[in-house]
Amino acid sequence: MIDEDAEEDSPGRLHLFIIGVRLIFDALLLVAVVVFIGFIVFATGLERDQREPERAADGITVLTGRASRIDEAMKLLAHGKAKRVLITGVYRTTTKEELKDLASQGDQLFDRYVDIDREARNTIDNATETSEWAAQHHYSSVIVVTSNYHMPRALAELGRVMPGVTLVPYAVVDNNVHVDRWWAYPRTTRLLLSEYLKYLPALGRLGATQLVRRIISGPNTIAAEDAAEP
Repeated sequence: MIDEDAEEDSPGRLHLFIIGVRLIFDALLLVAVVVFIGFIVFATGLERDQREPERAADGITVLTGRASRIDEAMKLLAHGKAKRVLITGVYRTTTKEELKDLASQGDQLFDRYVDIDREARNTIDNATETSEWAAQHHYSSVIVVTSNYHMPRALAELGRVMPGVTLVPYAVVDNNVHVDRWWAYPRTTRLLLSEYLKYLPALGRLGATQLVRRIISGPNTIAAEDAAEP
């Protein structure tokens, strides 16, 4: 005998399977569109011109990666923009003299006003070391020196571990990274896309940390933060 109920169920199950596949495809397509639009916003929002920091600060943290970052940080120190500089993420084999050679100004300030971190291996470590350094010196504001394409991720990681410190971005513009017409340069496009894909988890960590802090603080603290200033 033929099971008529089984024959009737088969088309229904197939229909549900097709609907499920379509929903998954539509969801993936939506995620891809959102990520693509986010990347466009990220790439077009990067600093094109190197500008002086909007304000002075207690300290300067420079995230190593390109030699020009250290040079720009030392210029800021020489011009009185901060009290001290932290160079974070320095290779353990790199000497202080080699770092001095990267500075066109302020190299005479190295011995008294520059701290060197050799422990950090990535941006998360940079943020941790900077947070400890700022706490040690009781700094409430820090100028952040890094490349323009790296700045969003650096600010996200620093903001996550330094909620009470004012971060003042100073984006170093590298002429070899063509952020103005990134789509015309494959190497720049790959660099920005890689940085954007690293930025998304950093942004997620920042958001999750802020949410946990709000939950722990309680409704009274949330209301006080959201209240308008008199």
